[in-house]
Amino acid sequence: MADSGLLLKRGSCRSTWLRARKARPQLILSRRPRRRLGTLRWCGRRRLRRRLLQAQAAGVDWREGARQVSRAAAAGRPKTATPSPIPSPTPASEPESEFESASSCRRPLLIPPVRPVGPGRALLLLPVEQGFTFSGICRVTCLYGQVQVFGFTISQGQPARDIFSVYTHSCLSIHALHYSLPEKSKKELKREARNLLKSHLNLDDRRWSMQNFSLQCSIVLLEHLKTASVNFITSYPGSSYIFVQESPTPQIKPEYLALRSVGIRKEKKRKGLQLTESTLSALEELVSVSCEEVDGCPVILVCGSQDVGKSTFNRYLINQLLNSLPCVDYLECDLGQTEFTPPGCISLLNITEPVLGPPFTHLRTPQKMVYYGKPSCKNNYENYIDIIKYVFSAYKRESPLIVNTMGWVSDQGLLLLIDLIRLLSPSHVVQFRCDHSKYMPDLTPQYVDDMDGLYTKSKTKMRNRRFRLAAFADALEFADEEKESPVEFTGHKLIGVYTDFTYRITPRNRESHNKILRDLTILSYLSQLQPPMPKPLSPLHSLTPYQVPFNAVALRITHSDVAPTHILYAVNASWVGLCKIQDDVRGYTNGPILLAQTPICDCLGFGICRGIDMEKRLYHILTPVPPEELRTVNCLLVGAIAIPHCVLKCQRGIEGTVPYVTTDYNFKIPGASEKIGAREPEEAHKEKPYRRPKFCRKMK
Repeated sequence: MADSGLLLKRGSCRSTWLRARKARPQLILSRRPRRRLGTLRWCGRRRLRRRLLQAQAAGVDWREGARQVSRAAAAGRPKTATPSPIPSPTPASEPESEFESASSCRRPLLIPPVRPVGPGRALLLLPVEQGFTFSGICRVTCLYGQVQVFGFTISQGQPARDIFSVYTHSCLSIHALHYSLPEKSKKELKREARNLLKSHLNLDDRRWSMQNFSLQCSIVLLEHLKTASVNFITSYPGSSYIFVQESPTPQIKPEYLALRSVGIRKEKKRKGLQLTESTLSALEELVSVSCEEVDGCPVILVCGSQDVGKSTFNRYLINQLLNSLPCVDYLECDLGQTEFTPPGCISLLNITEPVLGPPFTHLRTPQKMVYYGKPSCKNNYENYIDIIKYVFSAYKRESPLIVNTMGWVSDQGLLLLIDLIRLLSPSHVVQFRCDHSKYMPDLTPQYVDDMDGLYTKSKTKMRNRRFRLAAFADALEFADEEKESPVEFTGHKLIGVYTDFTYRITPRNRESHNKILRDLTILSYLSQLQPPMPKPLSPLHSLTPYQVPFNAVALRITHSDVAPTHILYAVNASWVGLCKIQDDVRGYTNGPILLAQTPICDCLGFGICRGIDMEKRLYHILTPVPPEELRTVNCLLVGAIAIPHCVLKCQRGIEGTVPYVTTDYNFKIPGASEKIGAREPEEAHKEKPYRRPKFCRKMK
């Protein structure tokens, strides 16, 4: 019985091998692979048979895997199998003939070849009008040709650019562009290309590049990227996956291993950023207007509901404008999802470098910034309008201005948007809509002229399509000269943009997603406290804070009314705005100095109130703001923007009880169970009482 069972087992293995042999007659299986085939289970044999069929359909040698498909085999190939062909290098020959044959008769590569050129470095060859979509972070240098990333053009000879294609946003792509070739012979072009590659690649890599090189081909060097900001963010649990995504099924392909050493992974094209025709048309029109404007710089206001692509459009537009202009101005009016500053701010910035990643990868120092203190302006609209007017007054109209607005476009949010259009007087209004967005009327000049805002009244059209802000001066405190000569501006041009993309954010998880992005922005700001690479990271509790006397700064809680006896409890272990007010606060001998109203003043930066010394009457402030700017700070503003929980709970190098964190907490206290730093829902219109944090804050 045992022998018969063994014979049956051998017979089944032999029949499986025969079927595989029949499926691929050209495949030569030795005895060793045949014996290995007998040890596989039925699922393994089925998987092997499928691979053999794919190899037969592709016409690729199973062992070598690098020969191109012959024309005879391609003619009889079944249409159901579509494996990716693998490009092969041409046979080695003399350098002169290599370049000439590659540039004259080589067909375009279907897959961009990738070659490792050292530890953490890879070489990418991109045929013209082809792209390479990836996830991860890397440093990109264009050695030859011209490529475009997120709308920004990188040419040969330009400095390297840091690109962040992270998990929280759409994957980025490197696209090869057409570029003008000089009137030179092929020999001169070959010599020029070799000279450009000589300082970056060795002899073998240069030969490989010439073998796969063709005219209008771009050569890109990908390098591993490590910065203090990346190391600091990834040091906290839950944030390590933001920049690097491991493949769910590890591969052993040379291309995968080369890209993995760089820190990136190749992705499918559908995972990259897809722009609709209306988006491309709007970008082309706005870039043309900005470059050809002779009467003045355009003011572009971008509006639409939440999660329709406004921020992505703004980044792409900034990069497109920087291809032709030296700088672009940016006015941030979205409190919850700021682009260049920590959340809760209204700021004006002058952008001179491209933005090649999400907001937490490119924080900038603004020209003028005011700390509002909350991720939403509800229940305090007038203060929101006053701050925008104060920040907008610093705009010098020397470069195009892009205005980013909130995603609240219903009910009072729509009326507030109408007030902004009348206040800022944009030349172009870009209105976004998609299938899942809420209904929003077209903000045409006629509609804005006939509708009442929260603080403005509708005006009938004048003779030359102009209207005035006469009623606006009564609602807001304008200067005397502005009241005598009301602001006049012409109607804007409305540009409608329809977006269509895979929508992963739902109303249920939108708030948690936005909270994660705000926490990442704060972590990125705190990373400025770290020493430059390659020095190791320093925990925040090991850094030396600044000592600020009580009588040197004034205090104000912006988002709620707090009893004077509890002010210091609210300030301790909080995220504070370092501001500068016009009043002199140094006349007081004791402290703390409390403000009765929230001032509209310049914010120079942010910090953490690490502790309060009641005996010496000192605040201990941890901030990356330079000391020369800290000398002018005389006000500390505390809002609803909270320090990320991971900063308090996951402090490295602490033994025993973690400061400011406790498990003995009474959630029955009024306000104790409310979320800290969360956006208020659209249905809420009442001012909430002061929220007691979930962390126990004890003063020294």
